[in-house]
Amino acid sequence: MDMRQNEHELEHKISAYIDALFAGVGASQQLFDLKEEITTNLNEKTLDYKNRGISEDQAFKEAIVSLGDLSGLVAEMRQIGQDKAKQAVYSTMTARISLAGTIAGSLIILFGFFNVAMLYFMKLDAVSISGSGIFIVAGGALLTYSLLTRETRQKYAMNKIRAGLYALSVGLLLFGMFSAAVAGFATGEVFIAIASLMMFFLVGFGVFLFLILTGPDRRKR
Repeated sequence: MDMRQNEHELEHKISAYIDALFAGVGASQQLFDLKEEITTNLNEKTLDYKNRGISEDQAFKEAIVSLGDLSGLVAEMRQIGQDKAKQAVYSTMTARISLAGTIAGSLIILFGFFNVAMLYFMKLDAVSISGSGIFIVAGGALLTYSLLTRETRQKYAMNKIRAGLYALSVGLLLFGMFSAAVAGFATGEVFIAIASLMMFFLVGFGVFLFLILTGPDRRKR
């Protein structure tokens, strides 16, 4: 309980520092990305200093010093916040990339489903049929990443590293089901299918749960 309270206090302290640092800077996707990056760095550096035996207050001060002079970044973000044209170009570019990934991911998933159906009606063996499910795994991961990195009217786009971890977790969950189907049909043993599912599903679910519980608020205010 104390540990969780300390973590919450540190998060609040970091959030208050970053909000004060960028006070008066117009909101933008670039600013949201930068704040998230600085938050992660400050949190990691503060914990690193604490692990060396330094008090939390001193560790936080040392972490801030280690970031160096951020005035240049603040000035750059202030300029971007005032420059609607730059915001529009940035948002349009990322939206196009996200849209391309969303379309590609959806098409790969559909290709996988159509392949499974085609092989089924060709009366091939179950292992060959289920093998086409790998396209659904790849498409699901790509679709997840593309949707999360898309900025909407209500939410900022997710950090690319975090979105990649979400895509990895979804990919592991889907791959667990895929490997269970292939292993089960290949061996005819249910326990082998469950073992194959368990290995990937538990890791994927663990990563997914961690991301949900630690995710920052992306809503636009």
